[in-house]
Amino acid sequence: MICALLIAAGHSRRMGTHKLLLPLGGKPMINLIVDELLSSSVDQVLVVVGPDSAAVRRALGGLPVHFVTNDESDGEMLLSVRCGLRALPPEAQAALVVLGDQPGIKAEVVSRLIQTFRDAGHGIIVPAWKGKRGHPFLIAKPYWDEILHSHSGQGLRGLLQVHADCVCELPVDSPGILEDMDLPADYHRISVHYS
Repeated sequence: MICALLIAAGHSRRMGTHKLLLPLGGKPMINLIVDELLSSSVDQVLVVVGPDSAAVRRALGGLPVHFVTNDESDGEMLLSVRCGLRALPPEAQAALVVLGDQPGIKAEVVSRLIQTFRDAGHGIIVPAWKGKRGHPFLIAKPYWDEILHSHSGQGLRGLLQVHADCVCELPVDSPGILEDMDLPADYHRISVHYS
């Protein structure tokens, strides 16, 4: 079983408004991402939200996703990843860590990451576009305990550095793996592609 952890617990302070609910292509951005995940070969989607998540839960209402609340959503993103890992079912073999502000994610890329993991059976799979690593990462279960107890202040980049020899870089033809939305200028630049 492969589970997606969609990190949606941030506060969007730099955006000035709840960025996951900003419209893209006629629907909230978070819905675009969930649609792609549900169209991929991922087995389960778990959305990690903050305590003030009512609007995100409403936006995703009726979709086959599970929610888990990160009560420490004021902290670093790694805390949300840890929260999600703790909530995964015991039969899960790998977790796909997906950013909630990355609307360019494609089901095809997600499915290729999963197939690469299934072929290898282990490791850390990272997509790369023109030699630049992006998100989402796929992380096999043997690394979860380390994530739960290490790399504070570094996040998943720390995991990749420590286990550089275990990282499989998957070339993809999708620049969206590099783009997230933090500032209003990011939203305006990306929204042009959805108008």
